[in-house]
Amino acid sequence: MPITINAHQLGRLIDRTIGHIGDEFTEPLHGIRLEADTAFLYAIASDRYTVAAARYRHDGLDAAEPFARTLPAGCLPSLREWTGAQPGSDPVSITLAEGRVRFTTPRSELGIAVDDSLAYFDWRGILRGVIEQADGSGGEFPALDTRLLGRFAAADDMVRVRVTADQQAILIVGEDFLGAQMPARARRDGVGAETLTTFDQVHDAWQHTLSVSEAATMADGIPAEPGRRRYEAAESITETVEDLLKHTLRTTHDMFSTDISSQAFAAYAASGVMAWSAYRYLEALHRADPKLAAAVVAETAGQLDDGALGEWAWDAAKSAGHDPEKWQVEFDKQLARRKNGTVKPGQDQATAAV
Repeated sequence: MPITINAHQLGRLIDRTIGHIGDEFTEPLHGIRLEADTAFLYAIASDRYTVAAARYRHDGLDAAEPFARTLPAGCLPSLREWTGAQPGSDPVSITLAEGRVRFTTPRSELGIAVDDSLAYFDWRGILRGVIEQADGSGGEFPALDTRLLGRFAAADDMVRVRVTADQQAILIVGEDFLGAQMPARARRDGVGAETLTTFDQVHDAWQHTLSVSEAATMADGIPAEPGRRRYEAAESITETVEDLLKHTLRTTHDMFSTDISSQAFAAYAASGVMAWSAYRYLEALHRADPKLAAAVVAETAGQLDDGALGEWAWDAAKSAGHDPEKWQVEFDKQLARRKNGTVKPGQDQATAAV
């Protein structure tokens, strides 16, 4: 017996979770997990730092037919577009076939290829662990208007939040920044819908879902991103700083274990100097303008992945008023002198040019 959900609710499940999917380097997280048990249809997504689980109470699943499949990220735009093209009240039947999930309405059908064997982390245990981090008092906590919360996106690249009690403002703290947001009245989702104002009420409302798992922590319970391949550039400031410092230390070590008169020594020295310089410049830029620093790192990662560094550098030199043609001529002369033996490998270029 298939799961049945109307097109509007299916689109809403996707919309509430798609912003949390992980990147392509961690396959189990690069998509939305669609699961069904005897009472609910769930959509779950995580990028390792956030977890989102949305659910819809259905009435079309036998006890022996629960399922779980991960819808790949690349298919989600098509699924969302297809869902949006259906009348919102049209029923969507969700059925499984080998390597495929089928979505069927009275007007059309869409099939999505999936990996039936792809495992997923215990999201129930993660969310149960977060709920049980409460102090046990069962006290109320504030409801926040997410539209207002988004106004703090520019406050800092990282903030601390202190939640006090229901109907009390939360405190938002960044570097040289203090903010506060007043709570909003919890909005009911529909007639008779329960307003969850305490941890006890949240726990009770999700008891059916979370009781099948033991409480777990996010750091230990969600699969980590595998190490990037050598040609993949870091897109975040944290990763870039780590890469630059690692490179500086590695090349410095290699430099002092290499013959000082060799060409490798000069290459290690130049590489280490450039990595350290880039780290210091990035550190200064991040202190002055964190948002600009993040944008520059992401743009640079794209240029590095593009691979046409020579073209980028040539255009940048021309834009800065330099003469890259002249540089090329001088470099060619340098190579000729080295080939003729007038410049020893590893000799300082400035000295060799004299």
